[in-house]
Amino acid sequence: MTEPTLVFDDDCGFCTWWAEFFDDRTDVRIVGFTDLTPELRERLPEDYENCSHFVTDDAVHSCGASLEEGLARVDDAGVVREAVGFLRNFEDYERLREQGYRRVADNRDFWGQYLSKTPPVRREE
Repeated sequence: MTEPTLVFDDDCGFCTWWAEFFDDRTDVRIVGFTDLTPELRERLPEDYENCSHFVTDDAVHSCGASLEEGLARVDDAGVVREAVGFLRNFEDYERLREQGYRRVADNRDFWGQYLSKTPPVRREE
């Protein structure tokens, strides 16, 4: 694998909105759960369907860390990347990032009322 890859729930409208947001603004490859290759699936945690994942050659970033990696690439040399680097200096940051991710992920139906796109698995070809 040579390109960074965002793995997401491709049966979720809110998740699809985020995936397409990254697809439009970065060079990150987007792969839904239903399109995982055996090699990519092998790199993911056992309970991979619980959140999104950002996979690089060196690491797998899951849940809040996956979106953090994607957002940093939207503005690769700018203020977002700098803000992420700054926030990583605080010991509570990771815990707060993951709590925020979980709060939003557990309420995808609510957030999907405002930010949603038809998921790939529900699109008619």
